[in-house]
Amino acid sequence: MHIFRSAIALALVAGAVSAQQPSQTAAGDSVFRRQGGGTEDSLRLTRAEAIAYALAHNPQIEIASAQLHQAEARHVEATAIGDPVVTASYDQEPGFFRTGAGGQKNVGAGLAVPFPEKLRLRGAVAVADVRSARSDYTLTRQLIAAQTSEAYDSLLVANVHRTDLLEAQTLARDFLSRTQARFNAGTAARLDVIRASVAVAQAGTDLLSNLGDVQNAASSLERLMGVPLGAPVAPADSLTVPPPLPPLDRVLSAALSARPEIASIVAQRQGARAATSLAKEFWLPDLTLGVGRDYNQPAPAVFSTGLSFPFPLFPWEHTKGEIAESKFRERELAASERDVRALVTQDVRAAYSSAAIAIQQVVFIRDELLPAARAAYKSASASYSLGGSSALDVQDARRSLLDAESQYADALVAANVSRAELQRAVSVPLDTIAQGTSR
Repeated sequence: MHIFRSAIALALVAGAVSAQQPSQTAAGDSVFRRQGGGTEDSLRLTRAEAIAYALAHNPQIEIASAQLHQAEARHVEATAIGDPVVTASYDQEPGFFRTGAGGQKNVGAGLAVPFPEKLRLRGAVAVADVRSARSDYTLTRQLIAAQTSEAYDSLLVANVHRTDLLEAQTLARDFLSRTQARFNAGTAARLDVIRASVAVAQAGTDLLSNLGDVQNAASSLERLMGVPLGAPVAPADSLTVPPPLPPLDRVLSAALSARPEIASIVAQRQGARAATSLAKEFWLPDLTLGVGRDYNQPAPAVFSTGLSFPFPLFPWEHTKGEIAESKFRERELAASERDVRALVTQDVRAAYSSAAIAIQQVVFIRDELLPAARAAYKSASASYSLGGSSALDVQDARRSLLDAESQYADALVAANVSRAELQRAVSVPLDTIAQGTSR
């Protein structure tokens, strides 16, 4: 098993090195480092390294990249001039497949040339499609980055809970030992010993339940990173209180300028306007040039040259058809842009409110609740050792301390996740907004 896990680790490192492009950060090239200590087969990575690796290997980003390249290929198709067509035929044959001397032997070549203005407008529509696809690609990368950060924090908080539960198990065993000693000395009841034993058993059950939480959080992170599930991945960062948020008005301004959804709808509107202009130019001819020669004619050879183009005999079919459709498409996209801007504003305001409240909660728990719970447990434990407080007082104080530690860990991850969600909603790093360099 040790060899197998080591092989997986080596494969991950090799994949990380070979898959990176020169433009990517060094974090992606050296994303994994060996973890020292008891879990030597684990691969440690920071939050930034996990996000960089996910952006380089997540299948959803690969899908979005392929769709972007498809849009670029459609742009080439839209602005391409068709290949010339060469034809050869036997005409005036006396019978089917009877190429007699009396028939005509014709060879010709033709080329369809779109009107230049039509070619330009088709290119404009295709360019808008490319810009929209590029915005979708950017949005996918931002979503994967936010999801990876959230999964990383989930794994962090699961590990923090495990540390707290291990501490709770140690405290429960210590309390059981002291209660047993007092029972042997005749200063504690048998019921106190039983309650202390139940607390030890409960601590063991909580640890088993936490093991599943750790595994599920690790699997979620591994899937987002694009590594095999079950790979030995461990976080190197720790949960900390996020820094203060920048002002809301500057956050909203940055979001309305940077959100990919707005850039996508703007590009779609540009393409729709070009499509309307293209539809209105139905009367411009697409030229078809051709040249031919009849080899059955005596010398000198006889050539023929032709020129053809469509004649719009029923113009109302165009005005009430593709032109009307394109105009209503423009109206649809104009309304969609207003709605998208409103949704972005709502999204940013909601994310900002959640992040601000989460940061306030974690600061309150850190500065008020947790110190009070620790002081209460320390006082009850010391009093119990001196024969003052009861076993129930100590257990209640210990339970309150464990609840406060659990709340603090949950509040930490909630604050970090909320801040990451706000950054996703803004689409630019919050630190740059705080420094006034977001534009």
